[in-house]
Amino acid sequence: MKHSYLRGAAVLALGGLMAKVIGALYRIPLANLLGGYGMGLYQMAYPLFCLLLTFTSAGIPSALSRTIAADRARGREDGAAVRSALLLFGLLGLAGSLGMLALALPMAGLQGDGGLALCYVLLAPSVLLVALLAVLRGYFQGRGEMTPTALSEVVEQVVKAGMGILFAVKYQNDPARAAAFALLGVTVSEAAALLVLLLRYRLERHDRVLCARRPKPVSLLVQVFPVMAAGAVLPLSQMLDSVLVVRLLGSLAGDAVAAYGLFSGGAVALYSLPATAAYGFAAAAVPAVSEAAAKGDAEESRTRALTALFITLALTLPCAIGLAVFSRQVVSLLYPSLSETDAHTLIRLVRMTAISAVTLAGTETLAACLTGMGRAKYAARSMLAAVTAKAAVQAVLVPRPMFGIGGAAIAADLCFLIAFFMDLYYTVKKPKEKAYDHGRESRNRARAADPRGVAGTEGSGRGARAHGIGPFLKDA
Repeated sequence: MKHSYLRGAAVLALGGLMAKVIGALYRIPLANLLGGYGMGLYQMAYPLFCLLLTFTSAGIPSALSRTIAADRARGREDGAAVRSALLLFGLLGLAGSLGMLALALPMAGLQGDGGLALCYVLLAPSVLLVALLAVLRGYFQGRGEMTPTALSEVVEQVVKAGMGILFAVKYQNDPARAAAFALLGVTVSEAAALLVLLLRYRLERHDRVLCARRPKPVSLLVQVFPVMAAGAVLPLSQMLDSVLVVRLLGSLAGDAVAAYGLFSGGAVALYSLPATAAYGFAAAAVPAVSEAAAKGDAEESRTRALTALFITLALTLPCAIGLAVFSRQVVSLLYPSLSETDAHTLIRLVRMTAISAVTLAGTETLAACLTGMGRAKYAARSMLAAVTAKAAVQAVLVPRPMFGIGGAAIAADLCFLIAFFMDLYYTVKKPKEKAYDHGRESRNRARAADPRGVAGTEGSGRGARAHGIGPFLKDA
């Protein structure tokens, strides 16, 4: 199992790295074509998009992966789970797409730039497409098949880069329109990635014999909800950032939108790159940790989680050091067309946020492992505390001339430091042992000797458990 886990993690990590490298290389000509204003619009449309993705798809890959891995560990196949999930989250994704269309004009007005409305309209179909993508990725990951996810990620980035640059060149003289149509490239790329997974899914041979019945969509939603809650906090915070940071900057920055674009489209993109490269270990950890947890081996579950974390830190720490030491060279290489002032600002932001390359990756890995352990609510608790601290620091530092957009960088560092150490604590913390129940042990012995007799005298609640309903609800 260990070798297959590491092999799957390596496949996902390699696919994630290739996808992120393509995305990073794509942002170089995109930033040069869009300029600071166009890039600011491009980035300001993402927080609402990410928030809607959280409520329609964020918890699906890890939660469905956990469910399928646990079923396989118990000798059951995955049968109809994916079909129920496609129906449920397809409807949620459709609702999310319609919601983005409805919020296009209000959000553009709230963010202070009417050009954002078209950005939201062209990006809206992606919410539905990503929800369907998430279901299929979770299905394959739960079966230990990481190649389809990795392939779809690479296809997604290649198509996004090609379409984005094509549209940016076509509308080069109109930054607002160029940014909007570059986001249309995102929609096209999600459709291409979904097509790849659908074709791969049709080639699967599904064993339905061992699957007793199709899981109810509500039970799937109950399983996914804690993971969604954990994943919703950060995108919600980022959406608020796109409004608050720009307004808090006020007259401190010559162009507040451009300053926010340098931070979110430059510094954040760079410190997120190592986290994406290490994503494979987070995704592969979920079925590995879930399998051990399903077998009742809590110690093995923690060991696998810490192994994934160790590999994540080993991969990302050198990257963080490189960003801190060579920030000037990195910015000069990747963003040669920036003005001297913007380049100086971005160099400072990259240097300040380099530590987040480690803590963000570690947080994502630990949150995935907590999901595999059935503790997703703790990851949500950690991130809620972290973004609350971030908002407070932003409110104090960003309006001050000596900090400005640098205050947002400090707040981001603090956010991921808090989340990382809280998630680490919850991962290594052992659950409290329940007091020994002699009466329950006696009933268990009696049930083993005469299951029908015990079930018939325990009432409807225990009788339901004897028929397998209780474990189903517990797993849900």
